Amino acid sequence: MKHLNPVGLFLFSCTCLQLSAAAPARAGISREAEALVNWKASLVSADESLGSWSLANSTSLCSWTHIVCDPAGHITGLSLGGTSLNGTLDRLDFSAFPQLKNLILSNNSLYGTIPAGIGNLTSLVQLYISGNPYLRGAIPHSIGQLKHLSGLVLSDVGLDGTLPEEIGNLTTLEQLRLNSVPLTGSIPPTIGMLAKLRVLSMQQNNLTGNIPLQIGNMTELYALYFSDNYLEGQLPGTISNLINLQELDLSINQLGGHIVTDLGNSSSLYTVDIAHNNFSGLFLSSICMGSVLHTVGAGYNGFTGIHHQTFQNCTSLQNVVCTANNIVADIRDIFGEHLGQLRMIAFSKNQLYGTLLTDEGEVFFCNYTSLDLIELSNNVLHGGLSKCFWDIPWLGFMDLSNNPFNGIVPLSRSFPYALEYLRLANNHFEGPFPLALKKCKNLITLDLGGNNFSGTIPSWISKGLPGL
Repeated sequence: MKHLNPVGLFLFSCTCLQLSAAAPARAGISREAEALVNWKASLVSADESLGSWSLANSTSLCSWTHIVCDPAGHITGLSLGGTSLNGTLDRLDFSAFPQLKNLILSNNSLYGTIPAGIGNLTSLVQLYISGNPYLRGAIPHSIGQLKHLSGLVLSDVGLDGTLPEEIGNLTTLEQLRLNSVPLTGSIPPTIGMLAKLRVLSMQQNNLTGNIPLQIGNMTELYALYFSDNYLEGQLPGTISNLINLQELDLSINQLGGHIVTDLGNSSSLYTVDIAHNNFSGLFLSSICMGSVLHTVGAGYNGFTGIHHQTFQNCTSLQNVVCTANNIVADIRDIFGEHLGQLRMIAFSKNQLYGTLLTDEGEVFFCNYTSLDLIELSNNVLHGGLSKCFWDIPWLGFMDLSNNPFNGIVPLSRSFPYALEYLRLANNHFEGPFPLALKKCKNLITLDLGGNNFSGTIPSWISKGLPGL
């Protein structure tokens, strides 16, 4: 009997080991192909681009459309956004994809529920199922098994039910978007376990209850969107821990009480929208601590006061909307003199008092040369106007109606050409009709009623201003 050469025996052994190791790998890849083909067969319809999905072509799985593989041939990515998928996820064997990292199913016509089996995708990093309005049921509790998930987007779907407490298990999550789901119930305190979260968006749902104290644990958060829900109670003091916050939108809720004075602790705060709530007391004074604030929306609340020159350090501020509060303040105490970036000032339906004129007789807004909207109607502002008001080049909308302003509307060589909307009604202006309006060729709305103007309305008003 011949003895095997030791080298030959070694090579033979290695070959056997490689074959035995390759067999499960091939079986796994074959299972992935079968899972996709079976799911495709269960769909009512799908995009023609899925034509390559066939078992006859299973040896070239990684060349199938919408698929990404790793070097070993396992599927790591399924990018099926906008591929006209019409059907359910019931026949998709999630357990066949242990290496899958990215699953994109957005903007399709999927219906039915999200199966609990989705929790078997334990390697998943990105899960996007947004834009499937016919999906129903609740977010499965098994979602908490996706321990490597960094992005979860389930917006614009037809799910219902509450946000499961297991969401707190996703401790690697950096982005959570659950807009227009619509979720019900309260926000679970376990959400505070998402310490790496940077974006939290749950707008246009039916969420109720308080914002949990644990929200302050998410110190990496830079965007927080809770608008258009039914949240109530006071803002938790822990929100001041969000020192990296750039964008905050809590508008259209039932939040109330006084706002914690440390809301402006973030030196990066860029946008704050708390409009349409029940907040009261003094408007927060520290909002401009970082001097990068761009937009403030606080209209339709119950604020009664505002700290002296709250916005004096807001050198980047462009939009301030505090319409329909009960703010009692001298308008010149609210703003600083160096807000040259301001584009929109809206404080109608408050109790602002004082005059727009400086001690030198100029309107202090004249320093704000970027203004395109001034809304100060329904206050108790008095005094006259300065002709420099009409030198603001981009001014398109101005409403000073229902105040006790008085005096003659001053003339100017350069009435703002962009002016489309002008209301000076129900004041105490007097003198002749402002002839300089003839230059405002873009004027669409003009209301000067309820004043003490004298003389006749000029004949050119109907011909010279064709937009009226």
